[in-house]
Amino acid sequence: MPDLLRTRVARASSSAWLLLLLTTLFWGGNVPAARLAVGEISPMVIVAGRWAIACVLLYLFLPRNVRAEWGNILPHWRWIAFMGATLTASNALIFLAAVHTSGLNLAILQGVTPVLVILGAWIAWRTPIGAVRWVGLAISIFGVVLVATKGDPLELARTKVNIGDVLQFVSSAIYAVYALALRNKPAGSAWALFALISVVSFATSLPLLAIEYASGATIWPTPQGFLVLAYIAIFTSLLGQIFFMRAVELVGPGRAANFHNLTPIFGAILSLLILGEHLQPYHAAALALVLGGIALCEKWGRR
Repeated sequence: MPDLLRTRVARASSSAWLLLLLTTLFWGGNVPAARLAVGEISPMVIVAGRWAIACVLLYLFLPRNVRAEWGNILPHWRWIAFMGATLTASNALIFLAAVHTSGLNLAILQGVTPVLVILGAWIAWRTPIGAVRWVGLAISIFGVVLVATKGDPLELARTKVNIGDVLQFVSSAIYAVYALALRNKPAGSAWALFALISVVSFATSLPLLAIEYASGATIWPTPQGFLVLAYIAIFTSLLGQIFFMRAVELVGPGRAANFHNLTPIFGAILSLLILGEHLQPYHAAALALVLGGIALCEKWGRR
């Protein structure tokens, strides 16, 4: 490989690492945010509100040259509609699942996303799955399980599957499809693409909000609910998604999906800081496993 190309690849990988670390940090913040939202704002108000705020911010701050890209992107409206609806469905299922199942189950089932992405890449494009990569993924997922079970993996055997578990698994599968579909994104900056996806996500969230309102389950945000909504809209919905799209552009969906395992780790750390939970030895052990598994996939598992 020529030195210039090697340098560019190294820089792209370094940038992707930073973007993915920030993305998983923002997504991990959903753990304390979700806990702080209980009784302060209802799930579908969060889903609709987060995209409404993201759309407004994007409209206000997008430079004109980015808006000019929309004319070239809109002919790919089917892809945009698919991506926006996919994000809405995945988000809505997470909040619905949280009503029926425990945080333990949610964390474990979110950890299957990288495996689903790799399997999906194999099904769609026959992307090879090497043994070393499987080992790295297994190590990372075991770290996720260690956090979710509070250091007792045998707890998995005593956990009963319910409708919430099914909803969370479907949510993870839908998000894996979203990650894979980023590979086929039309030409354009991440900002321009995500602005259009956000509009679709907001539009497709409105029927869900109407159903929640009709059922009498709507809770309009209190002051604390507004703060939670603002965090989710700005960091999870806006910056996190844009950073993830750019990282996929740099290193591909499979390698980017490896970092999903960091999300519950950051969620645990932020819970310590924000919710006052106590640090346990298994947190440190799980962090080492997750980072070690990702390093194994990145350094020795690539073709």
